[in-house]
Amino acid sequence: MKNRLTILSLIILFANFLFAQGSAGEKAKYEYRYLVDMPTAGILEKGFVGVNTDILPQGVLVLAIEAGIFDNVSFGISYGGKNIIGTGRVYWYKLPGVSLRVRIINETTLIPALTIGFDSQGKGSYNDSLNRYSIKSPGFFGALSKNFEFLGYLSLHGTVNYSLEQKDGDNFANVRVGGEKTFGSSFSLVLEYDLAFNDNKSSSQSQGRGYLNTGIRWSVGYGLTLGFDLRDLLSNKSYTKNSADRSLRIEFIKSIF
Repeated sequence: MKNRLTILSLIILFANFLFAQGSAGEKAKYEYRYLVDMPTAGILEKGFVGVNTDILPQGVLVLAIEAGIFDNVSFGISYGGKNIIGTGRVYWYKLPGVSLRVRIINETTLIPALTIGFDSQGKGSYNDSLNRYSIKSPGFFGALSKNFEFLGYLSLHGTVNYSLEQKDGDNFANVRVGGEKTFGSSFSLVLEYDLAFNDNKSSSQSQGRGYLNTGIRWSVGYGLTLGFDLRDLLSNKSYTKNSADRSLRIEFIKSIF
């Protein structure tokens, strides 16, 4: 009898792990706050904490911790650097990043969700002479998100942002659009296009084509989501001849209550 109870307990634990959800797929339990680099109107529920790690080329690692502190209000801090993974000197970012987002309107059948916020964390290497990251931080932003039932779920997103990284002379407001399509209960494909209005002058690091990014998300279980991203599919960066950057993402969300 004891052995049977042990086997039954193991089966239940395995089933819970197998079918528990993160933020990807038709049975996603949590909302996206970002697609690849683009903020969305998603937000962490009150009492939940999210830990997100981005692992990018050149040994770049960015770690972010975010918490739902009130209903429809979340706050986060982040930090990272270049060459953290690899050998040799580590180039830490100059300052930690901070983020705050407030959901103004919740999504209804006809109305998209609206969130406003601020995020000072950029990604990639940091250019001291221009005081900017390779991938500029969003800065102040407003985001709209709407979900539709279409062979699973289809989510559409739009964001207007104003980055504070302006020493390169690009101080224009920016626009991004994107979407997510679920595939089965645990997988999603995300796609975003950054028009890069704030990163298209001769003194910037781009060639004026904007940034097209995509990624795959997999809800492994218990709030854990793994991702693989391809950035800059249009080869917009002027400082490299390489094609899309490959990166990994690990997200873990858990209730603290």
